Amino acid sequence: MQLFLCKIQTHHMLVLQRLSCSIWFLIPIRNKFLVSVSYFEIYNEGVYDLLSKHVSTELEVKERPDVGVYVKDLSTYVVNNADDMHQLLMTGNKNRATAATAMNSESSRSHAIFSITIETSRPDVTGEYHVKVGRLRLVDLAGSERQSKTGALGIRFKEATKINLSLSTLGNVISALVDGKSTHIPYRNSKLTRILQDSLGGNSKTVMCATVGPAGFNYDETISTLRYANRAKNIQNTSKANEDPKEALLRQFQMEIEALKKQIDDSSKGLSEADDDGEEEGEEEGLVVGASEEVANAVQSKREELDAARQEMIRLKEKLENMEKKIIVGGENLLEKSVAQEKLLEDSAKELLDRKSRQMNLNMRLQEVQAEKMDTEDKYSGLQERSGALSKKLKKLSAAILAVKEDLKDTEDESKREIVELKQILKQTSKELKMQEVIIEHFVPDDYLELIKKNSFWNEEIGEWELRCVAYTGNNMAKELPNDEEITFETRRPDFSHVYLTYKDKAQARSKSRTGKRT
Repeated sequence: MQLFLCKIQTHHMLVLQRLSCSIWFLIPIRNKFLVSVSYFEIYNEGVYDLLSKHVSTELEVKERPDVGVYVKDLSTYVVNNADDMHQLLMTGNKNRATAATAMNSESSRSHAIFSITIETSRPDVTGEYHVKVGRLRLVDLAGSERQSKTGALGIRFKEATKINLSLSTLGNVISALVDGKSTHIPYRNSKLTRILQDSLGGNSKTVMCATVGPAGFNYDETISTLRYANRAKNIQNTSKANEDPKEALLRQFQMEIEALKKQIDDSSKGLSEADDDGEEEGEEEGLVVGASEEVANAVQSKREELDAARQEMIRLKEKLENMEKKIIVGGENLLEKSVAQEKLLEDSAKELLDRKSRQMNLNMRLQEVQAEKMDTEDKYSGLQERSGALSKKLKKLSAAILAVKEDLKDTEDESKREIVELKQILKQTSKELKMQEVIIEHFVPDDYLELIKKNSFWNEEIGEWELRCVAYTGNNMAKELPNDEEITFETRRPDFSHVYLTYKDKAQARSKSRTGKRT
């Protein structure tokens, strides 16, 4: 199966993340899986390994009848989970060829191909395992460029020429596949089409994602891209499962594991026989004393061979474990899923049980001591934190109390000032009130006083008492009278002298009556 991506760049990682999670999720529990990845780019018609230490070394494209087209010396990594796959992708992206143009600040100058190979092995009804292999390729194509828009010069112009040439060849291959009448498909005209030969017209399923721009400035490129994708859409392939390929890596691993198991069994048998011989030699050690030096050397040589055989068995077991870790069963390590392999290691593990039990007891004791230490440290740190929190709270409360005291003092001072001011106002008001009472008592008759009270009102806007008929008072009326020269008999003022005399007489009478009452 093939996934063919066109100019997705930053979205490449998002697609791969979702894809890798789906791969590990869909691995059946009963099947054995091996997942490996490779990552390379095609830059200026040269193939470069993005996961190699020597990224600048150009690789060769070869072809074999049993394998097909492949890249010689391309590094392949076995992955155990989605994180490993994502890490390899990030490593390869750092090594990609990119440069700035007038259209893009980080333009891809190469075609990148991330290949995921999945091998599965499942037993049939007879118990025989059958291997199936599938390859998933994610291709990030560099977009076609127009020199008038990108402003490419020098090396950038050469890169654009190679990119456009490979894309043109890819278009010709797609057209030939769609036509169906062409007797020759020009796969060899470009490294890109030659490597993707199986992905385009072989035993595969291909998906192309074309990206276009909404701006009218890119109208021609948008139309060209849509036509390009439409031609690719018309390719019709019939895919089938690849069973039991000769070069399946999973089958090689299984064969190596079986060979290692056989070597370990043979070594275990040899060691058990050697141990029996050693016990017999121990019983006859008293008889060997005083024997010839040749017999002693033979015994020593046999012991050295026994030690070497034990070391070899340990090495084989380590190699077996490393091989089995590369095989995945339902997304888990084979050692955790296979009961048969646990039985194979049971004999060699018996002699380590005592040490493991002692080590377990020591570890448990160590954990208890560490737990007690952690509890003590937690209590101590808790007390310190509580003390620090209380100290901070006390400082805040002290500062708040000082602030309240200062506010209270300011309030008291302000209240005292207001009281003094109010007393002064009250004193002044009382003085003015007494003066007004004296004036009213001596100069305003009682009848007029009642009349004034009835016609006076308090004005809230100016804060004073006003008379309703103030416009008709003497002073205001005097302002409207004509000049002395214009005064006639009708306009002369009346004589009110007798009225003022009456006010004075009545005031004196009231004063005398009040004095008499007081005495």
